[in-house]
Amino acid sequence: MRIRLACWIALVAAIATLNYASRFSGSSGSTSARNAVYSWSTFANGMIVYAFWLGLVLAIAVDRWDLLALRKPRSWARAATLAISAVLAIYVLEAIVSVIPLPQSPSHEQGLTPTHWEPKHAAAFGANVVLFAVMAPIVEELTFRGVGQSLLAFLGRWPSMILVGFAFGAAHGLVEALLVLVPFGIALAWLRDRTKSVVPGMVVHAIFNGVALGAAVLS
Repeated sequence: MRIRLACWIALVAAIATLNYASRFSGSSGSTSARNAVYSWSTFANGMIVYAFWLGLVLAIAVDRWDLLALRKPRSWARAATLAISAVLAIYVLEAIVSVIPLPQSPSHEQGLTPTHWEPKHAAAFGANVVLFAVMAPIVEELTFRGVGQSLLAFLGRWPSMILVGFAFGAAHGLVEALLVLVPFGIALAWLRDRTKSVVPGMVVHAIFNGVALGAAVLS
């Protein structure tokens, strides 16, 4: 388990380092980066990256698939109630953060949402919605609320949830957005802890990413 934990920490550190390098080089959050969701190359490159990332996570969990927490919740009804509570809490937090004077908004810093709608690129946009609202939540939940939270469980419930939240936020390589990403990561960790499954968190994560993309092109 120590070797698995060391490998997980190394993976998260590598992802965070690469993303912070991109953040401070100025390549993220630019207009071209934000409109990358209209590019087929974004989809292709993203699928390759997430496939490689998923392969590393599965390698860490090899012979211990229980670490992924990829199982049905004990109760779908209870899981839905807890998921709704997590969603409402995060949206309230986002509303509070939106009134804080920051150099740039967390959503703009992340560079995920496009600047305007481009009908001629609708097919590529749809493909990238699948990338960011399906593939990304699956891989990230298995990484953080799956393997990560399982490996950190020896620290206790809340310490592991908090550490997973900070690791999740740091892995995005952002600064202002940490005000939302870290609590979001903790909320998803809490949801995983209460349901004993990463599946509800995948659904919530997918909804947030999908809503962010949809709201950007409709506004």
